[in-house]
Amino acid sequence: MADIELKLLIGLHRVCNEIDRRSSQIFAQYGLSLGQFAVLEVLYHKGNLSVGEVQKKILSTSGTIPVIVNNLTKRGLVERLTDVDDKRKCILHITEEGKKLMREVFPKNKTTIIDSMSNWSDEEKNQMLKILKKFER
Repeated sequence: MADIELKLLIGLHRVCNEIDRRSSQIFAQYGLSLGQFAVLEVLYHKGNLSVGEVQKKILSTSGTIPVIVNNLTKRGLVERLTDVDDKRKCILHITEEGKKLMREVFPKNKTTIIDSMSNWSDEEKNQMLKILKKFER
């Protein structure tokens, strides 16, 4: 089959876009964007991180992070702290209100993702993980 690699890439994009669409419907119920959820999720699970670390972990561009962080800060979900070792760095901290929101939103999103793959066997899921790891270099 010609151009199978392109067909695979398109298929991967379609799957990711569909899961993002389903997740975004959940986030919208809480007044969150996909990017805002991503920032909250990484802080919720990883703890305090610099803006640059958050950006890398959520695969975002540097232009979108300030807007996302400003909006989360205005809502009282995230705080900016000064790095004690490097005063030029900004550390992001999820507030108790942000944690409370994540305790509600995260399980719903997790269920949506799991449901999206409910027709896969455990063996198929493990095969997919093995295949996807081949992209790592």
